[in-house]
Amino acid sequence: MRRMNVPATTPRPAPNDAGADRQAARQRLLHAGLRLFAQQGFAKTSTRELAEAAGVNVAAISYYFGDKAGLYRAAFFEPLCGSAGGVPAVDDAARALDDALREFFRQMLEPLKHGDTSRLCMKLRFREMLEPTGLWDEELAQDIGPMHGALLRVVGRHFGLAAAAAVDDVELQRLAVCIAGLAVHLHVGRDIVDTLTPALNTADDAAVDRWVERLVMYARAMVDAEAARRRAAAPGASA
Repeated sequence: MRRMNVPATTPRPAPNDAGADRQAARQRLLHAGLRLFAQQGFAKTSTRELAEAAGVNVAAISYYFGDKAGLYRAAFFEPLCGSAGGVPAVDDAARALDDALREFFRQMLEPLKHGDTSRLCMKLRFREMLEPTGLWDEELAQDIGPMHGALLRVVGRHFGLAAAAAVDDVELQRLAVCIAGLAVHLHVGRDIVDTLTPALNTADDAAVDRWVERLVMYARAMVDAEAARRRAAAPGASA
């Protein structure tokens, strides 16, 4: 599989039009890029297609994003930027376990409230896995990895483990992956969930909030099950 390079780019100065018009043009390009890149991939999407879909001149791409690679980067990261600062909020030692899990799932599921935008973002991530440009590696390093680490530390504290010990605990790593998987499935399998169980309605904000509460409950049950397993495996535990 050939890997494409999508370097960080510096946009040129914006054209001299009103600020609101500039922002509107940029947003149209961003949404057009998200849709077309998700449907066709980076290589097969031309700047002319992007400009036509956004109703702007081709030169606007370089004005607002530097080049097509810059627009791809913005489309990949910007629509789901609601998790900024997410690690400190989850990994707050003052939070009780249930509160930390609630904040974790809230941040994980918040994008579902953005409807078709979140679907396109997920489709673009699938596309990036199949046709890598390097951005998936960045997301793993800058977002997914740190959030996994935060969850691991949260659960580790519940078991009385220091951060280093939690990282070295294979069963705790397994538990963290399974907890995160509860939320990941609602993104990856969203269309299936909505088809099989329409009453759960992941497109409704209140329903998403209920999902958060239920996932906290399910995750806590997983934590309790791991605690019971550890007690049973402890030296001197009765058969």
